[in-house]
Amino acid sequence: MSALRPVMLAGTGSDVGKSILATGLCRIFKQDGYTPAPFKAQNMALNSYVTPDGLEIGRAQAVQAEAAGIECHTDMNPLLMKPSGERTSQVVLNGRPIGNRDAYDYFRRDGREMLRDEVHAAFDRLSSKYNPIVMEGAGSISELNLRDTDLVNMSMARYAGAAVLLVADIDRGGVFASAFGSVMLQSPEDRKRIRGIIINKFRGDLRLFEDGRRIMEEICSVPVIGVVPYMDDIHIEEEDSVALTGKQHSHRDASVNIAVVQHPHISNYTDFDALERHPAVNLFYTYDPAQLKTADIIILPGSKSTISDLTAMRRSGIDEAIAKAHEEEKSIIGICGGYQMMGLSIDDPEGVEGGIGSADGLGLLPVRTVLSGNKTTQRRTFSFINGKPCTGYEIHMGVTEICAEKSPVGIDSDGNEDGYILSDRCFGTYMHGLFDNANVVDYILAPYTTVTDSDFDYSAYRDKQYDLLAARLREYLDLDLIYKIMKSDV
Repeated sequence: MSALRPVMLAGTGSDVGKSILATGLCRIFKQDGYTPAPFKAQNMALNSYVTPDGLEIGRAQAVQAEAAGIECHTDMNPLLMKPSGERTSQVVLNGRPIGNRDAYDYFRRDGREMLRDEVHAAFDRLSSKYNPIVMEGAGSISELNLRDTDLVNMSMARYAGAAVLLVADIDRGGVFASAFGSVMLQSPEDRKRIRGIIINKFRGDLRLFEDGRRIMEEICSVPVIGVVPYMDDIHIEEEDSVALTGKQHSHRDASVNIAVVQHPHISNYTDFDALERHPAVNLFYTYDPAQLKTADIIILPGSKSTISDLTAMRRSGIDEAIAKAHEEEKSIIGICGGYQMMGLSIDDPEGVEGGIGSADGLGLLPVRTVLSGNKTTQRRTFSFINGKPCTGYEIHMGVTEICAEKSPVGIDSDGNEDGYILSDRCFGTYMHGLFDNANVVDYILAPYTTVTDSDFDYSAYRDKQYDLLAARLREYLDLDLIYKIMKSDV
């Protein structure tokens, strides 16, 4: 296939739909015979994933790689920021944590060139193997105060020689001002790189925007490449917790209520996407003790600030609601940080989380956790409680010690044990992706419903969603124009 210029999906703001559009383009280029790969120089997200070689990247790039039909690699997201507080983030470079950074220090010019060199080198390695590179920007491309230290938006587009498609979210309002401002606030050189505008998340009759499309092209002097409708019927894993506002309930009339505790620093909530689509499940996210009373199953998800979120649970009364649910023999399940919270104590002697040094756990499981600077990131194949094979992945800081006779949730082929099961209604595990296994879902739902899902293949389901997304974008984007732009030198 002929070489194509990289294309970057840049945004007028955060959560405008860049990630899902990049995912769709990855699948389209694959379908058309190319060998695409995703790239986001710098990602800020608490949803992450583990590469085959045990390194960490943003979940969105792993999803985009899957849509492209390739394994994910750290070169697709060389710099990952994982917020651990209002001003502090863990910095993951080329898949490994290099420490926590204050936002002010991180965005200063000092040291930025080292990071710039790293993301450029990652892009070079990736572009030598794949064609085309589908790039994604971050947030808004018109943050003037960050222009000099930018690693991911227009500076990266300049380095890559990428054609930029500006994504504007019409659903949030102000689409003309946001698109026009984003274009006009660029330097003359960068303005020329913006080769098209995509109006995203349109609701209603598209014919009503025909005049709007013409006006947009006139004021911005850039063609509108497509007006894409709101796609709530296609299920693609989301990038970060901003999307939780649209995920409050899955099936309100379902027979089994599952509540996911929405920690202030919730991470990897994509763990529950497979549960959401189960016909017998009404899954919802909440931080209200009263709502927890309506749940048959309560899940404590992962957290980037485990001790802080555990302390917040006590202030809010969530801990008492969980204890009451346990007394009533409802199911309590902890994943990663949630597993740590279910134990007797969590200690942070090295100040890994940068705040409170220790905390008593919920006391549901006989385990104690000591946090440390060493991060475990690995994919796992293991036998679940019921003896059936499962897959998952670990991303966590610290070591958990069992203070009773061992009762593991899973055991891998090398005899390594994970988690602790107190009963079929109370257990904790470090395994992310656990509920992507249909036999695990059947196990946790067995006390509440006879509806099983053993034949459901979540991997095949995700693959079908990528095809549906590609078909939808082919309908609403001018792909001939996109290909023309990507074949040009300007």
